[in-house]
Amino acid sequence: MKDMFIPIALGIIMLSMGLSLTTADFKRALLYPKAVLIALFCQTILMPTVCFFIVKGMGLGPELAIGLMLLAASPGGVTANLYSHVAGGDVALNITLTAINSLLSLVTLPVILGFSLQYFLGTEHTIPLQTGKVVQVMLIVIVPVLIGMYLRHLKPAFALRVEPRLKMLSGLFLLLILISVFVRQGKELNAYFEVVGVAVVLFNVLSLAAGYGIALLVRLEKRQAIAISMEVGVHNTALAAGLALSPLLLNNATIAMPPALYGVLSLVIVAVFAYMVRYKQPAVKNE
Repeated sequence: MKDMFIPIALGIIMLSMGLSLTTADFKRALLYPKAVLIALFCQTILMPTVCFFIVKGMGLGPELAIGLMLLAASPGGVTANLYSHVAGGDVALNITLTAINSLLSLVTLPVILGFSLQYFLGTEHTIPLQTGKVVQVMLIVIVPVLIGMYLRHLKPAFALRVEPRLKMLSGLFLLLILISVFVRQGKELNAYFEVVGVAVVLFNVLSLAAGYGIALLVRLEKRQAIAISMEVGVHNTALAAGLALSPLLLNNATIAMPPALYGVLSLVIVAVFAYMVRYKQPAVKNE
């Protein structure tokens, strides 16, 4: 039963995400085509590429490199919506981006993870690139999401009642997953922090800055720029760490360390960023 905790926790987290998605969330993308395209470019192409150069430039070990790449491939979560609201962002856009990124990541996450395993470890090492692993990642992520979406469509009243409780449970599971990582790596925690802490902070800061800066560069409204920055900069650490820890998947606490550190450090970084963009930056309007 102990070995099944992480897969079950992941399933509930992804089920909760599916329950929150509606067809209206996707249709709303037609109202923000430019903003959606910018966010998707940053989320699926730019930041995984930036992450790759960070891990290469800082000389991270293979497992830590895979952990940070896994984090970069993970979509934003409901936390991004909360931060966006606090920072004065366009929360409706965030909900749309979360919906689209959640489904898109069902394809992009296994691809980026598969590439990372192949590149940093190679097939001769202890975690070979196997089609089965990629399929397992897709199944453990996609099935609960689709079930949640189906329930939301079939029984919306039931979904609305259950969703808040599952979100609370998801938050508890996130905490337990982070604690599990730190307990497993307790003796080496300081060493890991020194090695990968800077990379985690750099990736978080660059993600937030890229989403915000590129959005303003192409003349999106400030509220949309804030929404995009939060979607790009606030990743689903529970998903990334859970996939790393799951006995059915990677079963590697070292790979889980970058997402776990990110989950803690980003709380401060994103809060500071939210304060800065809300109170310290002038609004930028469309021409």
